[in-house]
Amino acid sequence: MSRLLHVIGSPRGDRSTSRAIAEAFLARYRAEHPDVEIDTLDLWTDPIPAFDGDRAAAKMTVIGGGTPEGAEATAWESITAVFQRVDAADHYLFGVPMWNGGIPWALKQLIDTITQPGMVFSFDPVNGYTGLLRDKKAAVIYTSGVYSPGVPPAFGRDFHSTYFDDWLHFAGIEDIAEIRYQPTLLTETPDRDLARAIAEATELAATF
Repeated sequence: MSRLLHVIGSPRGDRSTSRAIAEAFLARYRAEHPDVEIDTLDLWTDPIPAFDGDRAAAKMTVIGGGTPEGAEATAWESITAVFQRVDAADHYLFGVPMWNGGIPWALKQLIDTITQPGMVFSFDPVNGYTGLLRDKKAAVIYTSGVYSPGVPPAFGRDFHSTYFDDWLHFAGIEDIAEIRYQPTLLTETPDRDLARAIAEATELAATF
C-alpha cells in the first residue's frame, strides 16, 4: 500500500487557500487511488519538536561518528520519530504559503528537525552531500498575498519556492510538481484564479 504525506503549512484552517487547493487535490487523488493511505501532518496542531541544544549536540555527535547518550539519545529519538513518519511516505503534498518572502517557520522547523545525517542526507568529503529521500514524488502548492513571479521588487521577492525547491532536491526528491496561486490580494480576478489553481490541482492528482 502506498502512502501520501500531506503537510499543512498554513495555520488558517478553512480560510486557507493553500489548504483549499490541497483538499481538491486529495479528493481526486483518493478517487484515483482508493487504497492509498493518507497521513496528514498539520504543523500547527501536531507540532514538531524544537531543534534545541540537546538535539543540536546529538547531531554533532552523529556527524563525529559517535552514538548519542543520555539526554542526547532521548533528543535524537524524537528526531528519528519525526523523520520515520516523513520517510514512510512515497508521495508528498505540501501546502506552502509565503510568509515575509519565505516559508512559514513551522515548516522550516520540520526541515531543520529532519535534515540530519543518515536520514535526509549523507556527506562525503570528496563528493559533498547526497540526498537520501530518493524514489519519492512531491506536489507543492505555493500561495502568496502580494508576490507573483515577475513583479517588481517593491512587491516582494521569492525566497519561498526557491528555498523549498532547493531543499527538496537536496533531500533527493527530484520528481516535483508545483501549483501556484499568486497573488491572492492584488489580482482583479481572485475567484477565477483560485478556480484555475483548483483545476490544476485536480488535474495533477489524476496522474500523480
